[in-house]
Amino acid sequence: MTIAIGPDAPPAIPIADPHIVKLAILAVGGQGGGVLSDWIVQAAEESGYAVQTTSVPGVAQRTGATIYSIEMTPRSDRLPVLALMPSPGDVDIVIAAELMEAGRAVMRGLVTPDRTTLIASTHRMLAVSEKIVAGNGIADGDTVLATVEEAAKRFIGFDMDKIAAEAGTMISASLYGALAGSGALPFERAAFEAAIRKGGRGVEASLRAFETAFERARNADATANAADDAPQAVAGMAAPSGPAHLLERWRDLCERIAAYPHAMRDMATRGLAKVVDFQDLAYGAAYLERLDVVLAVDKATGADGREWALSVTAAKHVANAMAYDDVIRVADRKTRADRFTRIRREVEAPADALVQVTEFMHPRGEEVCSMLPAGLGRFVEARPRLLAGLDRMVNRGRRVRTDSLIWFTVLFTLAGLRRWRRRLLRHAKETAHIDEWLTQALHMAPQNYALAVEIVACRRLIKGYSDTHQRGLSKFDRVLATVPLLAPRDDGGDWLRRLREAALKDEDGSALDGAIETVRSFAETGDTLAARVKAD
Repeated sequence: MTIAIGPDAPPAIPIADPHIVKLAILAVGGQGGGVLSDWIVQAAEESGYAVQTTSVPGVAQRTGATIYSIEMTPRSDRLPVLALMPSPGDVDIVIAAELMEAGRAVMRGLVTPDRTTLIASTHRMLAVSEKIVAGNGIADGDTVLATVEEAAKRFIGFDMDKIAAEAGTMISASLYGALAGSGALPFERAAFEAAIRKGGRGVEASLRAFETAFERARNADATANAADDAPQAVAGMAAPSGPAHLLERWRDLCERIAAYPHAMRDMATRGLAKVVDFQDLAYGAAYLERLDVVLAVDKATGADGREWALSVTAAKHVANAMAYDDVIRVADRKTRADRFTRIRREVEAPADALVQVTEFMHPRGEEVCSMLPAGLGRFVEARPRLLAGLDRMVNRGRRVRTDSLIWFTVLFTLAGLRRWRRRLLRHAKETAHIDEWLTQALHMAPQNYALAVEIVACRRLIKGYSDTHQRGLSKFDRVLATVPLLAPRDDGGDWLRRLREAALKDEDGSALDGAIETVRSFAETGDTLAARVKAD
């Protein structure tokens, strides 16, 4: 059955039940799911529908997903009987505020190919389980996209969060516009817009996002939208800006990269940008000098037939190693103007409102010692009682207002230590560790090229600072301690990769312990990886 609509509305689509329209909204806390629900209810009531809405809230703000259920039917003399929650296989419209929420809607059975119109934003809002993984814990968005396209009768997907951000509002406004533009509800466009105006807050910004999403949903092909706007593996780089003499030096460094093999240019350019942002152009030159050494070894081993795997891997991980996380970098990130702009946008602060930012800080004595000049820092570290006394002075949690003049000045001053970073203890330690790690990999390349590549890739085990850095460094050392056992083996690279993946799986290292014992057990027998896997 097709319901007739007004001249300003998009073409209507058939609804399974001509009397009751069933709609489910899945949104993470802080995305405006409640506002979206209220707008839909308002539009329905203004269009002559009886509406019921319920919600099951998530566990906490910005961490728990909330399901909003809306059922509506044209008003009549009879009292409608409406359900409190959506049932699997019995939902006409599903709205998901994030890609993985769309996938979870499919898993719950709320999306069916014979009935459901699925409207979802294709951006990602990473879950805690994805963030805490030591390596890359991000779930595969492409798989979810393919699944939801197959599961839904009609799928409308594009980056609605980006549209909302550009309009200066929350994603609820662009989701609402996509719903209106989809034609899935038999209401005139004016009814949708009237609900926004009645809300009274951020009306103009919300209408801008609504307009853009409405046109996108109405005019664009859903499948093309989903493919075009799916999260990309590599984001574009912004063009550098600054004084002319510095830009000239930057171009000189880029010209050096232009002489590299094509396979490594993109990664080397991004790595260069990262280390220059971390320190300065001279530090960028030091990065390229390290890559020159790696490339020379790569050429000597005939790597052009291996697509320059060692050099490409080094371009990525050497940059990450040189741009290590220290107190200076953390302070720099916390005092950048774009961070405060992002915070204001996330909390929907009006232009004339003051925003207070409270942060938890828990420095250890080791972090303070690492900011000392290298000689003085080593002097303190060599005296356990002195280091313990320093730790007692600073090692206590505190909540501070970093928007206040005092604490912002403290962080800004710490960030200013960047110009002296090369003289500090932490930099001396990181430089020595990088040199030792690269030397081990380059010495291995002529003997076992695949193992050398995996040695370089093991640097991903190290990230963060304080306790996180120490745990990663411990796993890194344990994994590389097996290299002498793996060096004589043709499958040594495969086994080192498996050890690294085991180290990334859990925090306590139990999976890594088991993998290391496996390597030790076959080291004396000469089993091959294939034989071991077949036996398992």
